[in-house]
Amino acid sequence: MTVVTAERITTADQAVRIATELAEVFAAGAVERDHSRRLPHEELDQLSASGLLAITVPADFGGADLPPSVVAEVVRILAAADPNIAQVPHSHFVYLNLLRLAGTRAQRSDYFGKVLAGARIANAQSERGGATVADISTVLRLDHDTTVADAESAQDDVTGDAVSARIEARRFVVEGTKYYCTGSLFADVLAVLTRLDDPQGVSGLEAGEYVAFVPALEPGVRIVDDWDALGQRTTGSGTVEFAAVKVGREQLVARASAVNAPTGYGAFAQLLHAAIDAGIARGALEAAAEFVRTRSRPWFEAEVAHAADDPLVVQRFGELAVAVAAAESTLIVASAAVDAAVRPTAVADRAVAQDGHSDASGDGAQASIAVATAKILADRAANEVSAAIFEVGGTRSAAAEHRLDHFWRNARTHTLHDPVRWKYQHIGRAVLHNRPPPLHGVI
Repeated sequence: MTVVTAERITTADQAVRIATELAEVFAAGAVERDHSRRLPHEELDQLSASGLLAITVPADFGGADLPPSVVAEVVRILAAADPNIAQVPHSHFVYLNLLRLAGTRAQRSDYFGKVLAGARIANAQSERGGATVADISTVLRLDHDTTVADAESAQDDVTGDAVSARIEARRFVVEGTKYYCTGSLFADVLAVLTRLDDPQGVSGLEAGEYVAFVPALEPGVRIVDDWDALGQRTTGSGTVEFAAVKVGREQLVARASAVNAPTGYGAFAQLLHAAIDAGIARGALEAAAEFVRTRSRPWFEAEVAHAADDPLVVQRFGELAVAVAAAESTLIVASAAVDAAVRPTAVADRAVAQDGHSDASGDGAQASIAVATAKILADRAANEVSAAIFEVGGTRSAAAEHRLDHFWRNARTHTLHDPVRWKYQHIGRAVLHNRPPPLHGVI
């Protein structure tokens, strides 16, 4: 496990203050890390030690139990400094939320305790080769040796308690390959999305998808540093192979109860993506302003001494600032909506329609629509402002020595995560037909 002594954060103000302090430190080396692709091992250890990665641990388990709005603000602050570092704990927070929603008390106690001590969780979710990203070929099946042992013991004891104990003691095997596993190079635990392979129905598990929480150093796990995208170069988003990796029942969490109900699970995950994009936009705007103030020359027709006084440049900065402010404002609104969706009273009032969609008036549906709106504006701002650096900075801003391209490369890469064109669809259907978004965990 990550060897750090993690601080305990107890309030939202403390979390934001620490994030702001760390962001200043991380910003200083962000350009160099991107240029040389130096992975941020030390910086992530600092992040773990700060206590920020444990701010969502419920109070019952010793955590601060801070709401999604605080997590989003922490992520946005970090992303303005270095969106690579900000993206690494995205899945960490998402899978802590899965444990909160669908894990047993024993599982929550185990993994929340590890996180409070500084452990990091990374995803092993996406695959290649299927018809769509939703197709999962990584399988979870009974370990043959365990099955044989069950059969032998069953001959001696067939009481109900004995059968239940045997089911809980069964071992399983994870087989498959995952790609784009953000944070896997820095992880203590990998959250592996699997599909139960049990055609005979002998595993004791319900059919469906399970997340297996697997130690990163478990035999049979191979983490490959092969992430070579044009942006977000230091997120450690490589390939992870699982070759007959053995897991226990206590490491498995069924995904359905969190994803197939209006729990706010998808809205929370998307909120953090929007926060990353909003942070990139803010960082790009600040870098553009600094460059124009200190390095750019004015266009001769402006008849001014400084580029920052060119009225057309001033106009463009006003437009860019509005785009960033709009992204940040809708992020705040979306954060409040997600807070409302996950509050205890909202959980008690959840309802699911017969067609598998959340109730039209539910907080979960409204949170997803609010987050979709924020995601669209953050996507737009991140890409527009990061490209406009060169527009307002002039020819010299394109010189490689300034390395201003990392803002656009990071924005373009991260915003490919899921298409905003489908966000417009869900928003439009809600407006025209009062139809809530689907329940699939990506909105």
